Amino acid sequence: MILGTPRTGTPERPFREAVVDVGAISENVATLAALVAPAEVLAVVKAGGYGHGSIAAARAALAGGASRLGVVDVHEAMALRAAGIQAPILAWLHDPDVDFVPALHAEIELGISSLAQLERAAAAADRIGGTARVHLKIDTGLSRNGIPPEEWAAVLARAVELDEDRLVRVVGVFSHLANTDADSDAAQQAVFEAAVAEARETGLEPEVRHLAATAAAMRRPELRYDLVRLGIGIYGIPPFCDGTTSAEAGLRPAMTLRARVAAVRRIAAGTGVSYDHAWRTERDTTLALVPLGYADGIPRAVSGAGAEVLLGGRRHPIVGRIAMDQFLVDVGDAAVEVGDEVVLFGDPATGAPSADEFAAWAGTIGYELVTRIGPRVRRTYLGGAEGAVADAPVQWGPPRDPAVGGSGR
Repeated sequence: MILGTPRTGTPERPFREAVVDVGAISENVATLAALVAPAEVLAVVKAGGYGHGSIAAARAALAGGASRLGVVDVHEAMALRAAGIQAPILAWLHDPDVDFVPALHAEIELGISSLAQLERAAAAADRIGGTARVHLKIDTGLSRNGIPPEEWAAVLARAVELDEDRLVRVVGVFSHLANTDADSDAAQQAVFEAAVAEARETGLEPEVRHLAATAAAMRRPELRYDLVRLGIGIYGIPPFCDGTTSAEAGLRPAMTLRARVAAVRRIAAGTGVSYDHAWRTERDTTLALVPLGYADGIPRAVSGAGAEVLLGGRRHPIVGRIAMDQFLVDVGDAAVEVGDEVVLFGDPATGAPSADEFAAWAGTIGYELVTRIGPRVRRTYLGGAEGAVADAPVQWGPPRDPAVGGSGR
């Protein structure tokens, strides 16, 4: 039996919605910037601002005190420039065939992880009569992107030559921690400091050294150096795996994922629910249908894992398999109507699960949960007019006048 009818007389709300409080992002940046001062803050807005919207997140982070922005690739960086954001931007993971010319025209700083990338950056600078501003990345033990220590000297020697030709300016030296344990961090720190010392011995004078992301920036003062890269923390999700809550970390979650109940059904004891009938009712109960599924980024792995949502001011369990477009909630005998709000995760101070709590039911982390929210979920921005601007499409367009591109020479 289908129960309930859509509520009337209420403002129209999206069927599926990720509400992003850009004020929370600004507050989190301000909190962390005060903690790490005098180190500068680079706000990481890669992957669509960790699912929150890269442009809205960038503007909010800059308003909160960040002085630089970080993204993964040139494509993401150019999207920020197309939106009119003029702060320094660092991009550090590159397609082997990427054309750096548009990036240099847009004054994008390049993370360099190989001699080949350094040569490509210099060649692009030569083409436009400019200077490529680069950050050399040393692999200190994460064993992924970065210049291997055994190749560091050769890259430095070439960087010195290119600096003398005014094709390259080494703005920074950086690396990334594995966040394994204190001893591992210390070992990586030693490699990093040796690499910086070697760079200086060759005559290079990087403006910034950066090693710490959010976790180390918060708990390892000795690793803050001149600049910290703040990622997940600025979105109000703690970067730790020890159960630290957002409130304990002094952060406020920026995203609330919610939907509206699409249908309500009363069913009898013993009824099978969703695919495979992996769950059957033990009593007469009421089910609420929520129009979110794995196509929207809800992990199928939460099926049968004890996951809960906030509905009608109370937590209720998700039951049955998560489907592509929908899942079911067992509300028992609670009064629920079509159109009622269901919160999957948000600020736990409201009673909702946190992103980390929901992610734990799926056997993953909050980072993955917020970044995988699908395109059907509308982003709504709160906390300022600037936050309401949607992410702009990338506009490569014609390059700007070389006279104003890069750093000039």
